[in-house]
Amino acid sequence: MTPRTLSRRRVLRSGIGVAVSLPWLQAMGPVQAWGETGKDLKSPNRLAALYVPNGINMADWTPTTEGTDFELPAILEPLTPVKDQLLVLTGLAADKARPNGDGAGDHARALSAFLTGAQARKTDGTDIRVGISLDQVAASRIGHQTRLPSLEIGCEAGKLAGGCDSGYSCVYSSTMAWRSATQPLPKEVNPKLVFERLFSTVPDDVRVRRNARSKSILDFVREDSRDLSRQLAVDDVRKLDEYFSSIRDIELRIERSEKLPPVAVPEVSQPEGIPASYEEHIRLMADLLVLAFQSDVTRVCTFVLANEGSNRSYPTLGVSDGHHWLSHHGREEEKLDKIRRINTFHTRQLAYLLEKLKSVPEGDGTLLDHAMVAYGSGNSDGDRHNHNDLPIVLAGGGCGTLQTGRHVRYAEETPLNNLWVSMLNRIEVDVETLGDSSGVLSNLG
Repeated sequence: MTPRTLSRRRVLRSGIGVAVSLPWLQAMGPVQAWGETGKDLKSPNRLAALYVPNGINMADWTPTTEGTDFELPAILEPLTPVKDQLLVLTGLAADKARPNGDGAGDHARALSAFLTGAQARKTDGTDIRVGISLDQVAASRIGHQTRLPSLEIGCEAGKLAGGCDSGYSCVYSSTMAWRSATQPLPKEVNPKLVFERLFSTVPDDVRVRRNARSKSILDFVREDSRDLSRQLAVDDVRKLDEYFSSIRDIELRIERSEKLPPVAVPEVSQPEGIPASYEEHIRLMADLLVLAFQSDVTRVCTFVLANEGSNRSYPTLGVSDGHHWLSHHGREEEKLDKIRRINTFHTRQLAYLLEKLKSVPEGDGTLLDHAMVAYGSGNSDGDRHNHNDLPIVLAGGGCGTLQTGRHVRYAEETPLNNLWVSMLNRIEVDVETLGDSSGVLSNLG
């Protein structure tokens, strides 16, 4: 018997409102059918932006040669398994992260300008203003194709009011996504709440009962999943089992993390309900990002690994000093070494995410083939607070629109927002400008 064709919108449901979206299955037809109805059929192209604070030890970040014949420096070395799907981009600048007459406050401006290319209004009051961010331009155009227009996550809570950096509101230092010039989108740092958002049709009373009985969300849709499995070919059944296993693994890790005592970390408060281990926290969030893309719940995500100006310490790396304090290294070798360790830790987490995306097959490729993942910081050298020659990596195939496995050097002061415009064009969002962009970025593919 030939299995009947499934809609890509098919979800598993229970009789009490629980819904679980499905990954792409062969029974849904060619993966190209995930494209928007009425347009040329294409694989869905996802967009993610990841941010790390306080700049980078650039001497151990920047490759010495251009093109395909380049070696990954020490900080980028963890990305070796996915080197062929990387674009290391050198020479990009975020002019609106500079003072431009506003004085101190480079950390607040670095994050607020990163995806907007706009100058933040210097205020620690409620009259905040910056600009719409890359992700929200994308969400406004393609968000209707998925259940969630976008997903905003992070690993460090931040205040949305009060002053945090030389007269700038705390919202600038902790928020990357801006729906409009005056409307920031706070990130969610609790993996459990992100998980619930991905399955947001679960009513509050059901959620409470399920948590009380330690019952998996999969238990609620088990009958529907059995009915579905009887309609599927063997390969689809296997893929569905793997997908369910990933969901259950995340549930169990969230449950374990809530039961473990917090790690004593100097100068760092551990938000309630998140893993005690910072690395586990990042990886849980990365797994949720993969799950969101795999199930096509959203195609747009921002992920702030730590707030700009973060003074988190890294005792597991042998670094008890705060990150921000170390970033003012004054070229002292001991501090530079510790910054290098922190920077490398963060790229290990990026490698984890990229390898997870690469491990998920989809059609004739993988999730990583059908994604664009930008990673970087709005500061270059944290000691100088400079915003030119930023540390930027773009990973993934972009549905065949990116020629990866290269180090590309651009002319100094090339606007970072030229990259964002180029990425938007690759998800069929035709824009000519964003923030301080001056055009598109050449030589990407």
